[in-house]
Order: sequence, then structure tokens, then C-alpha cells
Amino acid sequence: MRDGDVQSALQRHWAASDADDFAGEHEIYEDYAVLEYPQSGERIHGRQGIQESRMAEPNKKRFTVRRLMGSGALWISEIAVTYDEGAEWVVSIMEFEGKKVVRETQYFASSFEPSPSRAQWVERIN
Repeated sequence: MRDGDVQSALQRHWAASDADDFAGEHEIYEDYAVLEYPQSGERIHGRQGIQESRMAEPNKKRFTVRRLMGSGALWISEIAVTYDEGAEWVVSIMEFEGKKVVRETQYFASSFEPSPSRAQWVERIN
């Protein structure tokens, strides 16, 4: 699969995620894909298990892609996820075999207030 095709597939995946299109969101995964959340120690096996776990999530989520990058079999998405009661920064690392994701690892980080000690060097972003 060409890099441009993978990038397009990722854009469709995150757009479907944002639209609560669970079928479209999970087209990118191979049947035997594995999803890991290292911070909570969770591993989910199979596209169906991944999809069902996300459908069970009670919070309404919105996804904003900040950056997609990668080549070949390894791609990284940097995403802002807004939940009912807050926002998280997410880094998603996806490993492809052919046209499908076989492994995804997601890391979550909460926003925090900047330290006054570095204020003179900082440009605020949002």
C-alpha cells in the first residue's frame, strides 16, 4: 500500500471516529488486530472486540487530528479527543500489514497548566 493510500485510510478512520460511525471507524483493522492501552494495562484482541469496546464507551467523543505521519508499515496519529467533560491528547501508533492495521498502541495525556518558570521562552498554542 502506498503512503498516500495509508494517509487517506487514516483520515477516513479518524473522520468516522469523530462521526460515531463505528462500522467505518473499524474498517481499517485486520480481523486479528490487537489494541493496547499501556497506561491502563489493557489489551483488546480482534477487530470485533475493539469495536464493541468502543461502542460501550458511555461518553460522546470528538476527534481532531493534529498530525499524521509515517511511512510503510508504521504510522503515528496525534489527536485531540474531547469527551463530555474534558479533553485528552492522544498518540496512536498503528502498524500495518498490507492495507489493514494489525497492532495499535494508544497513549493518553491530560492537559496541564504551564510552568511559570519557562514563561519567557514559551509561545502558547491551542
